[in-house]
Amino acid sequence: MTTSVLADQSTYSLIADIGGTNARFAVVKEGGFLPLHIRNLKVSDYPDIETAIQSYLQAEPELGQRTPARACLAIACPVTRDVVDMTNSGWVFSKSALKESLGLEQLEIINDYAALSYAASQLSADALYQVGSGSALAGQPLALLGPGTGLGVGGLIRHGGRLVPVVTEGGHVDFAPSNELEVEILRYLWTRYSHVSVERLLSGMGLSNLFAALSSIKGQHPDQQSSPIEPAEITRRALDQKDPLCLEVLECFCSILGSVAGSMALNLGAQGGVYITGGIIPRMLEFFSASGFRQRFEDKGRFKAYMTAIPTYVVTAEQPGLTGAAVALSELNG
Repeated sequence: MTTSVLADQSTYSLIADIGGTNARFAVVKEGGFLPLHIRNLKVSDYPDIETAIQSYLQAEPELGQRTPARACLAIACPVTRDVVDMTNSGWVFSKSALKESLGLEQLEIINDYAALSYAASQLSADALYQVGSGSALAGQPLALLGPGTGLGVGGLIRHGGRLVPVVTEGGHVDFAPSNELEVEILRYLWTRYSHVSVERLLSGMGLSNLFAALSSIKGQHPDQQSSPIEPAEITRRALDQKDPLCLEVLECFCSILGSVAGSMALNLGAQGGVYITGGIIPRMLEFFSASGFRQRFEDKGRFKAYMTAIPTYVVTAEQPGLTGAAVALSELNG
């Protein structure tokens, strides 16, 4: 982006991907999807979202401290009402008041997982790591699953010529075991939770739950029962030390994710592909590719051939949320 392009505020738009800890800001050229002038701000350093936005704009000399005409903010919380309450950060704001205060012609506030859904439609091949066979069919629904702090589940469909994100709470559906070991894991988790959702297994917390369950089932690591092991430590022991129990935890995790991803693909008819996001899987691509994920994804009985044709990808892009905010702004502006 050049100074001459930025000289007119109508030629660029503001985008953001805001979580409980970090707020990532950037600008995009009108009609473009490539985030430029990316800055990462700590949410705790700012009393409110408007102050953070103004700080970003003032820190970019080429922007001339001017607010662009349009903006799209992807935020990690429900955004269906005018007042957005970001519980994990303490930021609370009114969409209409923020739009007026910043002098914006257009302000779109979307859920962060909706942004990831939008991004999936525009990611290039070098931002994706394919696991297994299959080819995406153009114009068909996409499914997304993101194991991280929790388990995000969503999709993207095309309706009336537009891309429409499907925002769900699919991480809270019931866990359905697929073998005897998983039945035992479910029985163990029933002693902890009245409702065992897939998020109880497919998240950072899920890695710890799987470790505790397998420890109990196999009578190993009794010292960990009162002091849960951290998810990062489980992954480190598995990948760096080849600890047998931690390796089994990761294998169970990947296999269960395969079953859940396959069910999501069936629910949405996701012949446009299934995309795995989040902070866990991209850090263990080699292990994930060799795990039981794809076999369990395809293992849907009479629909095995249907499933085999659906591609599964791990999203490796560094800033998919920002890309998704740019795509959303373009879609919602037409």
